Amino acid sequence: MPAARYKPPMKFLDRAKIYVESGAGGAGCVSFRREKFIEFGGPNGGNGGAGGHVWAEAVENLNTLIDYRYRQHFKARPGRPGEGSDRTGRNGEDVVIKMPVGTQIFEEDEETLIADLDEPGARVLLAKGGNGGFGNAHFKSSTNRAPRRANPGQPGEQRTIWLRLKLIADIGIIGLPNAGKSTLLAAVSAAKPKIADYPFTTLYPGLGVVRTGEGESFVMADIPGLIEGAHDGAGVGDRFLGHVERCAALLHLVDATLDDIAGAYRTVREELSAYGRGLAEKHEIVALNKIDALSADALAEKARALETAAGAPVRRISGVSGDGMPALLGALQTLANDARKTPAAAETAEWTP
Repeated sequence: MPAARYKPPMKFLDRAKIYVESGAGGAGCVSFRREKFIEFGGPNGGNGGAGGHVWAEAVENLNTLIDYRYRQHFKARPGRPGEGSDRTGRNGEDVVIKMPVGTQIFEEDEETLIADLDEPGARVLLAKGGNGGFGNAHFKSSTNRAPRRANPGQPGEQRTIWLRLKLIADIGIIGLPNAGKSTLLAAVSAAKPKIADYPFTTLYPGLGVVRTGEGESFVMADIPGLIEGAHDGAGVGDRFLGHVERCAALLHLVDATLDDIAGAYRTVREELSAYGRGLAEKHEIVALNKIDALSADALAEKARALETAAGAPVRRISGVSGDGMPALLGALQTLANDARKTPAAAETAEWTP
């Protein structure tokens, strides 16, 4: 039987540029009532219908912006013009753009934030449809019994916007390439990331739901590995760090088989500091991974070196054998639960791994 081939996930895209345009309002109508035996019918031109709006809505069943690589233009329908017999034109249909939860919407300058769709069902109006014009019946008065004017509809709005996706996860896994991040995610969740024995196996972030007990779970995010100079574009860069900005804590994995354990830890920490946006101040749990590959004496020596570099206790785990995993997952679940109860307090609370 041939070996199963690796099937890559749907293409991940976390940045896209789109153009939106709302519908123009319909024009008002100039019309007069003309019926037999009615000498003074008067004006009866109806108003135009309003143009359709363009909305953005966060939905739970999406985790990439790949749809907007192939479709960048979204245009709502215009309102219909008014008609005689005081008939108002039909409103244009709205356009609702479905986006993954965690999408941030920016102006064309990529700096001005319009909205942050961080909850399912969150909505924001991107372009408002134009109002319909008044028909001549609107202008009838005691001194103007037969107005012959009507307003045109208002034009719609046009704008170009940028979309940036920041995945919603409770715990983010960081570390050098080949630290065992994808292996750990595959071991504790149903996620199936690509796993291989060469650097940068992970090229796109991945999510997995970790179930730790009855009714208890948290979402874990795996991002590509960081190397020295990632903030300057080395490796795959540090752009994917944006996907762990929302996490309650970071799980920092260090490969126990490396010669320079302390140097590996400091490299990643320096990249977090260079990236900024508060990542270096987030709660961090440091774990020495792949402990099943070392003798007891070598493991103790490397654990001491890592504790000295991190200035905090270090957990000893193995994503392959499962050593130390139950206690680690329990601690991560507790932290995720605390963050959900008091999100604001979780950012400033002290945490002891």
